[in-house]
Amino acid sequence: MARPLSDQERRKQISIRGIVGAENVAELKRGFNRHLHFTLVKDRNVATPRDYYFALAHTVRDHLVGRWIRTQQYYYEKDPKRIYYLSLEFYMGRTLQNTMINLGLQNACDEAVYQLGLDMEELEEIEEDAGLGNGGLGRLAACFLDSMATLGLAAYGYGIRYEYGIFNQKIRDGWQVEEADDWLRHGNPWEKARPEYMLPVHFYGRVEHSASGAKWIDTQVVLALPYDTPVPGYMNNTVNTMRLWSARAPNDFNLRDFNVGDYIQAVLDRNLAENISRVLYPNDNFFEGKELRLKQEYFVVAATLQDIIRRFKASKFGSTDSVRTVFDSFPDQVAIQLNDTHPAMAIPELMRIFVDIEKLPWDKAWDITKRTFAYTNHTVLPEALERWPVDLVEMLLPRHLQIIYEINQRHLDHIASLFPNDVDRLRRMSLIEEGDTKRINMAHLCIVGSHAVNGVAKIHSEIVKTQVFEDFAALEPEKFQNKTNGITPRRWLLLCNPGLAELIAEKIGEDYVRDLSQLTKLHKFVEDDLFIREVAKVKQENKVKFALYLEKEYKVKINPSSMFDVHVKRIHEYKRQLMNCLHIITMYNRIRRDPAKLFVPRTVIIGGKAAPGYHMAKMIIKLINAVAQVVNNDPVVGNKLKVIFLENYRVSLAEKVIPATDLSEQISTAGTEASGTGNMKFMLNGALTIGTMDGANVEMAEEAGEENLFIFGMRVEDVTELDRKGYNAQLYYERLPELKQAVDQIKSGFFSPKDPNLFNDVVNMLFHHDRFKVFADYEAYVKCQEKVSELYLNSKAWTKMVVRNIAAAGKFSSDRTIKEYARDIWHVEPSDLKIPPPNEPRDGGQDKTPNGTAA
Repeated sequence: MARPLSDQERRKQISIRGIVGAENVAELKRGFNRHLHFTLVKDRNVATPRDYYFALAHTVRDHLVGRWIRTQQYYYEKDPKRIYYLSLEFYMGRTLQNTMINLGLQNACDEAVYQLGLDMEELEEIEEDAGLGNGGLGRLAACFLDSMATLGLAAYGYGIRYEYGIFNQKIRDGWQVEEADDWLRHGNPWEKARPEYMLPVHFYGRVEHSASGAKWIDTQVVLALPYDTPVPGYMNNTVNTMRLWSARAPNDFNLRDFNVGDYIQAVLDRNLAENISRVLYPNDNFFEGKELRLKQEYFVVAATLQDIIRRFKASKFGSTDSVRTVFDSFPDQVAIQLNDTHPAMAIPELMRIFVDIEKLPWDKAWDITKRTFAYTNHTVLPEALERWPVDLVEMLLPRHLQIIYEINQRHLDHIASLFPNDVDRLRRMSLIEEGDTKRINMAHLCIVGSHAVNGVAKIHSEIVKTQVFEDFAALEPEKFQNKTNGITPRRWLLLCNPGLAELIAEKIGEDYVRDLSQLTKLHKFVEDDLFIREVAKVKQENKVKFALYLEKEYKVKINPSSMFDVHVKRIHEYKRQLMNCLHIITMYNRIRRDPAKLFVPRTVIIGGKAAPGYHMAKMIIKLINAVAQVVNNDPVVGNKLKVIFLENYRVSLAEKVIPATDLSEQISTAGTEASGTGNMKFMLNGALTIGTMDGANVEMAEEAGEENLFIFGMRVEDVTELDRKGYNAQLYYERLPELKQAVDQIKSGFFSPKDPNLFNDVVNMLFHHDRFKVFADYEAYVKCQEKVSELYLNSKAWTKMVVRNIAAAGKFSSDRTIKEYARDIWHVEPSDLKIPPPNEPRDGGQDKTPNGTAA
């Protein structure tokens, strides 16, 4: 077996990926052989590649567990304020390599695996992605968990352990086909079931009122079984917990059916209860009012709040009190962050616990609840905002509907006292929307029930305040904040781009991994020719590696010296993959018109999943593939232009394509993308951005200078003005010959000769129903792309701009975002304390907590 590549050899010298050390390597090898032996004795005689992966994963996990127990014991003893991040999605991706990096074991593991005669990259590829999210919202939650552990915050992620994650996407004949993501079929070495903390969750039933208060009775019970996954901080021995709930039917479930002999029906009903955690809803920015989805949302918050209160009541280490019985200090000990409106039922659920079970007076319960919760808004698209039908909530959660009505009544009484006779304002601000179907506006519930509301980029937070929730912001302006998103530099630089991470460490030291703002030190190397050449070399190595990967996995050959123009994200009309597609057709037509003209070779890579019920998004995928079919097989075009649709885009694929990208496409209509985090990942990895002034692009342009991004198109005020005047797509079509030609080709069946009418729906939408105004920005986009090609011809100037972007990327660390949440919303201080590792004695206290390990 050949020695590892020179890139990996160089990696072994840098301590940001851990020290090798003969002792470390020997210990890892011993652990690996022990776990492998156990597997083979138990199961079979011949080891498979998956056996090797599991042996390595268990070996690395051994190094986690001691730190995990120590961290939880430390929290139990010190009793800090705890942060609970509630999210219906955690898009974690793979765990092995991230864990090795955060524990400082990467280089030692590389060496141990090499000495065992195995290939580390092959083992890493065996791991299934934990695809428990649709896209940005779920991936943000994963980055935040990493940062909270790295900053030493006593934080917990709470969500659902979906048996099936986001579907696997296959492309067949250019169409998206969904396949179930059975990610648990081989087991998950990173989780630990905790049946001792199983909790009941109630549904249906009725409410009985008496002198002693309200009682929710005759309910159906589903059990919530927690699975804990360790979340290690970077090189600080802190290991936090992500707790995901799995639904289980209780043993006495529908016992009445057993008694009358209907055994089969009783067992089938058990399955219905367990369906709650079966599958992630694959929807992107679209609300679907399904009963099962509401069950999922309540299931996670009901189990989580019981857990939070149990932990709050547990005695403080060393104190004689067995429980805290008074809730006055609850907001000082507990902060709950709602990641979008999906966990909004936590607000009425906490009120139910306080008022019905703990017997607190309403006003006191409400005051504590508001001071505990904070809400993050992730979208301004109206179709994405959750509005649950009152009838459905009444059937499923009758007591919660009563509580929501009470919250609303008190809220409206307050508004009426401030604005007498303003009926319209009451209607706009009500939690209940009247209409054909009465609905509960979950965003309004979150705003009224929280002490802080934040958007996720400056421009987005401004739109939230001045447009979407204008009345609420006018009433309580101090409640509304901005917290610009960020990404973890551990996964999105050290893990996915070791060559660049090392190069930066050689120039400015290793501390930037914990403090990304130190990247500004790179500004002094912009004129350093040697550094510029090295940055370009790393990019080229990444491109070659990705080209080889595409050839192996997708049987596609691409030219690594062409410009890699990449557009990867969920397929949605507002993200405007269609505009990219029109530009591809325009480039194709220009090459055909003048084949002898100099043309900068491009490989356009588009990837992303369409929600299964989103017809237009699926048509967009089909169109891109149809265009690719024509372009890639035209001998006149040759290698000048290639179009690739990247099948089954996911976290582990992002880790490969992002470091190889030259040009990052961030071209949403201004005012529609809340923030984006893909844009930040590309910037950190040395891609230049072509984009609109939308989401975090605005702040990227502020940090790097607008001249170091390719900014084009309408601003938010231009879009507003166009809406006021009325957008007429026909005018642009008639005025721009190249646009007309491209649209006519789609319309006439040039890209679908077997079915000329195939893309009629797409063309009809572009002319008559395009809320996102593709034609209005087409001309500016094409001209901006010409500037991109011109600069790409000058490799040195291009790479200088790349370095300026990397140097300006420091703001976009999730560490910075979490520090802002901690300071402004949760009122806690990050800690740089390093908990002693398991092999060192601790100061004071015993290594004991109730039940052995703190939970």
